[in-house]
Amino acid sequence: MTPIDFIHKNVTTELIKFGYDQNAAMTGADMAVEHYRRCSQASRKGRIFDDCLYIAKQWAGKQKGKK
Repeated sequence: MTPIDFIHKNVTTELIKFGYDQNAAMTGADMAVEHYRRCSQASRKGRIFDDCLYIAKQWAGKQKGKK
């Protein structure tokens, strides 16, 4: 599993756990992967996944897909 696959799969799972619908979770995960690709380093050491999850929550919230 590549880091991109890991981020996409786990961000989708987390967003669904938070109550977002499947479509919003997938869009958020796509945006998290884009953030990972653009990011040169994490905001704090070892926290790149947390940064990606934060971006995904922002995008999923814009989708208004929360159940």
